[in-house]
Amino acid sequence: MKILMVGDIVGGPGRMAMARVATRYKTEGRADVVVANAENSAAGRGITSTLAEELFAGGADALTMGDHVWDQKESMAYFDREPRMVRALNLPPGCPGKGATTIQTKAGPLAILQLMGRTFMNATADCPFRAVDEWLKKNGSQSKMILVDMHAEATSEKVAMGKFLDGRVSAVLGTHTHIQTADEAISDKGTAYMTDLGMTGPCDSVIGRTTDAIVARFLTGMPTKFEIASGDVRLHGALLTLDPATGKALKIKRIEEILFKPAK
Repeated sequence: MKILMVGDIVGGPGRMAMARVATRYKTEGRADVVVANAENSAAGRGITSTLAEELFAGGADALTMGDHVWDQKESMAYFDREPRMVRALNLPPGCPGKGATTIQTKAGPLAILQLMGRTFMNATADCPFRAVDEWLKKNGSQSKMILVDMHAEATSEKVAMGKFLDGRVSAVLGTHTHIQTADEAISDKGTAYMTDLGMTGPCDSVIGRTTDAIVARFLTGMPTKFEIASGDVRLHGALLTLDPATGKALKIKRIEEILFKPAK
C-alpha cells in the first residue's frame, strides 16, 4: 500500500503542484492514496469549500488542516458534510467537523487523524496525547493502517508524539513549520516518523510568503500584508509503503518534486 503524504499546501502555486504530482504519481502507480495538508490553501489562510473540491478533483483522497482551520468562515459547514476533511482531533468539543476519518482503499480501510500541538501554537486545543490515546482505545481495532498528521511548532512535541504512538499507528508525520526535515525513519515496532513534511508551494520565499514583506515585519514590527510568493514551486512530502495485513510501515522516502524553477 503506497501513500503520498503532501506537506502544507500554500496558495495557488501549492494547489497546482499538488494536483500535478498527485495525478502523475497515481497514473504511474507510485501512489495508491494521496493525503495532503491543506490549511494554507486559501492564499495562506485556511481553505474554502471550492478550493477543497479543487484539491479532491486534483487527486487528494483526504485533506488535513491545522491552526488556520477556521480562517475562512464559509468553510465551517463544509467540514460537517465532507468526511474527507480532517481537522485536529483535540479541538474543544462543539467544533465543526471531525478529527479522524477512514477511507476505503483497495488494500483495506485507512484511518487518518490529525493532532494539534500546543507548544508555541496560537490555537486553542486540548491535550493531543490524551485525545489520540482515547481515540485509539475506542477505534484503533477498526483499521490496521493508521496515519497521524502531527501539526505542531515544537520539534520536541512532534518527537514525543512519535515515541508515544510508536507501534500503535502506521505513521506519525509532522506538518506546520513548512521546512522539510531529514529525519525520516521507521522504528523497530513498524511506525514511520518524520518531524516535518515541508511545504508545497513557492520555495523562493519565507515559508511561502514574499520575502520583502516578511523582512519588513521583522525589521519594523509594523503590520504588513503577506502576499503569496510565486517562483521556485516545489512539492515536499513523503512516500510511505505500508503492509495492509499488519499496518506496519515498510518504507518511508522523503519527496521533493520541482514544478517550476526560474532560470538564472
